[in-house]
Parts: sequence; C-alpha cells; structure tokens
Amino acid sequence: MHAITIPEAGGPEALVWAEVPDPVPGEGEVLVDVVASAVNRADLLQRQGFYNPPPGSSPYPGLECAGRVTDIGPGVSGWEIGDEVCALLAGGGYAEQVVVPAGQLLPVPEGVDLVTAAALPEVTSTVWSNVFMISHLRPGETFLVHGGSSGIGTMAIQLAKAVGAKVAVTAGTKEKLDFCGELGADILINYREQDFVEEIKKATDGAGADVILDNMGAKYLDRNVQSLATNGRLAIIGMQGGIKGELNIATLLGKRAAVTATSLRGRPAEEKAAIVAAVREHVWPLIAAGHVRPIVDRTVPMSDAAAAHRVLEESTHIGKVLLVR
Repeated sequence: MHAITIPEAGGPEALVWAEVPDPVPGEGEVLVDVVASAVNRADLLQRQGFYNPPPGSSPYPGLECAGRVTDIGPGVSGWEIGDEVCALLAGGGYAEQVVVPAGQLLPVPEGVDLVTAAALPEVTSTVWSNVFMISHLRPGETFLVHGGSSGIGTMAIQLAKAVGAKVAVTAGTKEKLDFCGELGADILINYREQDFVEEIKKATDGAGADVILDNMGAKYLDRNVQSLATNGRLAIIGMQGGIKGELNIATLLGKRAAVTATSLRGRPAEEKAAIVAAVREHVWPLIAAGHVRPIVDRTVPMSDAAAAHRVLEESTHIGKVLLVR
C-alpha cells in the first residue's frame, strides 16, 4: 500500500507519499480500506518531530479515518467485511489501509457520507470526553471554547448548544465569528481586538464561565482561571500557546475550580473504547437527527498532504480539512 511517511522531520515538504508494507490485523483488530482521513494539529507536531506516535502504533500520521472494513482479526465481533465505518486512531490515517482496534470503530452516522465521516471521530471524542465526561457541562451553564472556528470548536459549539448551554467563543476574524454565530454561539469574542476575560465577565454579569475548553495551554492559563466561575472547570487539550505557565493557586482555591489536561492519542485502548462507546450513544443520535453536523472546510488529495498542512498552518480554514484518496 501507499502511505504518507516522514523520512525526516521538517516542514510540510517532509511528508512523502511512499510505498510501505501492508498492515495485518491482529487480535481484536480490523483492517480498514481508507477512503478519507482528516488533518489535526497533532499531525503537524509529529511532522516537526515533536509528537511521536505511541509505542506499537502506526508510524504514519493521521488520528482518524473513514473507510470500509476489508479484513477482521481474531476475537472481533459486531463488524463485517464491507461495513462502512469511521475510526479513532493512534496513527496511520494518512494511508490506503490502517489497522484499528475494534473498540475504536464507529458506524458512519445516518445522513453523513463516507468521506465526510472522516471529520468526526477525533473531534467528537475530544469534545465529549473533555466537556461532558470530565467537565460535566450542564444545561444552563456558560461554556467558553477557544478557537471556535476550528474542527474542535465547531463541534464543541454544536454539542454544548444541544445540551442547553450558553456558548461563548474566541476567534480571530469576523468571518470566523460569524460562522460560529450561525452554529449557535451566543457570545462572539475577537481575541485580536477584545479581552476575553472582560467579555466573559460582562456577558455573565461577573460570574464567569462554568466550563472552558482550551487549546492554547500556557499562554491562556492565568486568564482562563480568571474567567472561570465559582466551581468552574478548565479543560486543557492543546499547547499552541506554550507548555509552561503560572497558575495562581489562590484564585483557583477561591473559586473552588478545577484544571484538567488530557490527550486522546496515548490513552490505553480500553479508555479510548469507552469514549468511543459514549460518543456512539450520545453524539451519533444528535447527528442522525440533524442537530449536529461535521464542518468540512475543504478536501485535499491524500498524496498532497503537504498542501493540507499548509492550510492548517495558515489558520484560514473553518472546520476540518480532509485528505481523500
């Protein structure tokens, strides 16, 4: 088969479409013929040499895919050859075929085509696990998501609105903020022109946000804590703004607030399976009913993955960028 390889770390040009050995499913695994994958910022870090795949997983980038089951390993039940699926991966999505633990497979949701389904596994798993399973966002609470026009952000807006939360977003352009508003966001904050701490306090009569989903890390740590309401929960899922920040423990104690930080890629298979099962139970019906939809900015040929990486680096996209075969 062919896959995107990274012979040497570097810029987008480091991505090379090359012939590699065919994968073979083992115990509890299935083989998926990949129709589409999606680009995540973790893939950019891997390309740059900063985020190696977990031991034993595929060396190729790609944390999600959609395609058809072509082979089934021992000990797998509930799936058949020919099933159309999408999957959460530890790596290997930028390829013609990928081996997937059966617990990380999802059926393509009703009303979604096979290519578009590749936009769903990573964002739904990330948002549901952090915002709902860990941070327990409730109806009527205020939810702030940074990077509201990203793949994660567009999904987070829709899921938070679906459970009855008030949604605030940050983004860097009017176009992006307008799109977030169309998805249902109530509070639109241009981080280039406005202070999100002040805007959140103003919009909540000084109370603050009950849950914050943050992709920036160190750069926003102190301001996020300032923005939290009493008993607020800050969920950190990215490090785009650095890895080391200063945390005011007194502020955190005074608010009885919590800070969590998680990633999906390195979790044990059983934890990923539990998250995927929760997504299938809670999110897939919302998609089938039309309350939530994947947002796709564009599709790019998989062999030209470098072009897709440049799109993410320019940060002009809204939603997901997909790689198609």
